Amino acid sequence: MLVTLSRAAALWRRGLLSGRGGGRGLWTGRPQSGTDYSKPLEGVKILDLTRVLAGPFATMNLGDLGAEVIKVERPGIGDDTRTWGPPFVQTESTYFLSVNRNKKSIAVNIKDPQGVKIIKELAAVCDVFVENYIPGKLSAMGLGYEDVDKIAPHIVYCSITGYGQTGPMSQRAGYDAVASAISGLMHITGPEDGDPVRPGVAMTDLATGLYAYGAIMAGLIQRYRSGRGLFIDCNLLSSQVACLTQIAANYLIGQKEAKRWGTAHGSIVPYQAFQTKDGYLVVGAGNNQQFATVCKILNLPELIDDSKYKTNHLRVQNRKELIKILSARFSEEITKKWLCLFEGSGIPYGPINSMKEIFAEPQVLHNGLIMEMKHPTVGKISVPDEHTEPRRNSSGD
Repeated sequence: MLVTLSRAAALWRRGLLSGRGGGRGLWTGRPQSGTDYSKPLEGVKILDLTRVLAGPFATMNLGDLGAEVIKVERPGIGDDTRTWGPPFVQTESTYFLSVNRNKKSIAVNIKDPQGVKIIKELAAVCDVFVENYIPGKLSAMGLGYEDVDKIAPHIVYCSITGYGQTGPMSQRAGYDAVASAISGLMHITGPEDGDPVRPGVAMTDLATGLYAYGAIMAGLIQRYRSGRGLFIDCNLLSSQVACLTQIAANYLIGQKEAKRWGTAHGSIVPYQAFQTKDGYLVVGAGNNQQFATVCKILNLPELIDDSKYKTNHLRVQNRKELIKILSARFSEEITKKWLCLFEGSGIPYGPINSMKEIFAEPQVLHNGLIMEMKHPTVGKISVPDEHTEPRRNSSGD
């Protein structure tokens, strides 16, 4: 849908673009609980020029906290993920639906001077501007940070890129799989003796979206204190390298090269998936007491005082032999039996669930992680909900 210059800005100022009828509603917000309270970001306006995953994930989370999000899409095409399927629900891809709730969409041709003018007028009445174009592309159109800052000095401008604003890779397109390869994530993911593996979801994109989300929140606090906006530089490569945590520290501090461990852990044994008679179970023992408890549950008490397994350091050294013994025992019973035996033991454990199983999991249902939404074109749908909604305490303070 095309929105004229004066109408887009005027509707926003009058609050009409943020309602169900303004723009193209991507979908309605989460159902309100019985408690009457304001969400933390109510009144905050987000101009969202992002597409695919990292940026839309960040702005969706801001929308979940009450921000008004206007998603700017390309006329006639829209966000790339609108075509990423199957599966589709009527004409909507489930990929697109998964990260674009609590938003209203308009189509603007930002390559046209009139489109640039629309974006600037909207930016002037917004608090946050988020984009994920290759560095320099928006500046060439007159929509870079320096351009927007002139007409909206209060703006928190967040730029999400693949590799950063400058440097030898800065002009490359940022895609999760490539960034996860370059950053080392794929090098440490996969079977111990197998090929590198891409994580089952786009964790580099999602981590970047969360970093952007947090930085924007911090930027709003700083803007509240100073009255001035700021520029946020967030990129896939930096986000994923930061998320290497102890794996990176092992190399930087101890010069220890990383390797793939499958479901196991390089520094804790046992801490991995074990095959049962009918499935898989993940069990961890982070200290000696937990290891002793695991041995008792498995009816292998002789391992507790075995000199080869007395400490975690020794268990790591003798990993192969110990895991062989534990694996043989786990394979003798079905998963449900092991779940019953581990219940109440204090040991971290759980089955490897399919999608069908996870969304039937009692704790998932208790936590309210399935949310029903009303979409303007496909009707009622269910989506996963992060459920980090703030709540008042029982006293109402």
